[in-house]
Amino acid sequence: MALTQIIEAAKLSADDVVLEIGPGEGALTEGLLATGARVVAVETDARCILLLQERFASFIKTKKFILLEGDIRNDDIQKKLFTKTHLGKDSYKLVANIPYYITGMLFRLFLETLRQPNTIVFLIQKEVAEQIVARDGKEGILSLAIKVFGTPHYVTKVKREAFSPPPKVDSAIIAVEDIGMKKLDGLSPELYFKVVKAGLAARRKMLLGNLRELNIPKETLETIFHEQHIPLTARGEDVSAEKWRELVRALAPYIKK
Repeated sequence: MALTQIIEAAKLSADDVVLEIGPGEGALTEGLLATGARVVAVETDARCILLLQERFASFIKTKKFILLEGDIRNDDIQKKLFTKTHLGKDSYKLVANIPYYITGMLFRLFLETLRQPNTIVFLIQKEVAEQIVARDGKEGILSLAIKVFGTPHYVTKVKREAFSPPPKVDSAIIAVEDIGMKKLDGLSPELYFKVVKAGLAARRKMLLGNLRELNIPKETLETIFHEQHIPLTARGEDVSAEKWRELVRALAPYIKK
């Protein structure tokens, strides 16, 4: 059921190219290929590589399934992914059931470093999914990093009993759509993250105090806060993603490069 929901969330068609990280024995891969999409997968486990080669031999023969052995964190694998015979310059979707411990790394890698997919669909830890969409109204570095590049949606909760053996926590499917640079509207990503990281460095402190670390005079910060209609007592986590972009843009002239 969860695998079906992941595939549905990705809104796949036969025209799509899909990158799957960590296919394992191919349970999700089978569903992805059933949509008619071309699938490029990266797997580190040599045992799983052999199983996948046997299970999807016909798809490999027709080049509807391309399997790479290696770690997605490896520079060589990253370079190989975007060669003409793999992802090339085509738009693609990133769909995966990923290990919880690399969730943040994968989002950063594919949103900030590598050529961006147009859609990301991940099965991740439920609490992290809730943080990304700020269900409690509190923004964090991960949620702000994702929202500046795309629009995240909490698709559904997946109870731990859905897996065998069951993990210790519940999972959730999250989809990030409309990925691109347009929300930055010419704003430097490096500058955006510099300000966000400063503003959230001490989450219990007021945003105004945290931003003083950027060596901007307090009077200037207070003026910008008034212009942006941000309370002087606001904490960084209470400022919306949209307001953060406006704030960074207003602060940009005062930040030394």
